[in-house]
Amino acid sequence: MSGTHALVTGASRGFGRATVIALVKAGATVTGVARDRDRLGELHAELGDAFIPVPADATDPSVAGELIDSVRPGVLVLNAGAAPLPRPIQHHTWQTFSRSWQVDVQHVFHWIREALLSPLDPGSTVIALSSGAALRGSPLSGGYAGAKATIRFVARYAAEESQRGDLGIRFISVLPQLTPATGLGAAAVAAYAKRAGRDVATHLEQSPPGPTVDPRFASHRREPKRASTARSRCSRFLPALASGTSWNQIGGRRPAGSKSRSPKAAASPSRAR
Repeated sequence: MSGTHALVTGASRGFGRATVIALVKAGATVTGVARDRDRLGELHAELGDAFIPVPADATDPSVAGELIDSVRPGVLVLNAGAAPLPRPIQHHTWQTFSRSWQVDVQHVFHWIREALLSPLDPGSTVIALSSGAALRGSPLSGGYAGAKATIRFVARYAAEESQRGDLGIRFISVLPQLTPATGLGAAAVAAYAKRAGRDVATHLEQSPPGPTVDPRFASHRREPKRASTARSRCSRFLPALASGTSWNQIGGRRPAGSKSRSPKAAASPSRAR
């Protein structure tokens, strides 16, 4: 990906931070957007000038517009999101229930809208982070699962508009499985373990929430036989998608709309042809 300029939202921690590192290692220059100035500074100290930190609120539509215009990213990874309050539905207020809509969905909407309106250059790729919860629900996460399902639809609608306008922009939604290796995932796993009356280790052993994946590997669906295999395959997952590698070449499911698409697929690639 040498010569590619990527932009990642939610870049200071979790999957966003891991994605920044993977893209830089693949040769890209990466602009990272997050509110946490200190964490962005630490990442810049680690990666050097290949990483450009931008402390800002990714849900602000003016931030999206200004950075789309000034950076002109060839790869845009929309990862920013709010940690849901881990409570059953009756213990949510509408404000806590809808937080994922106000942050996760709103930010994806603003950035994808700007990507289409600008538009980004032909051959650009936009990757929106959804969640495996979009397929199965998440009863302790308020409106999180519905919000993540909507992100899949927004990415698909954008792919259709790109095709209709002959823009040549690829739009892909990726559905990471729940993992205790991120702050958000650890809180969710702990909440579900408590609900089941088990400690976390027992809960993960007896009823794993899905393939448990290190966030550095950016959400490869298959449970690998060896950690070394996971590192070699998954560390190139998002960079491979961003550089135009076909979904089947990296071991994923077929693109959305394919006749053989499985409802259990962990990602929903949609591309403008």
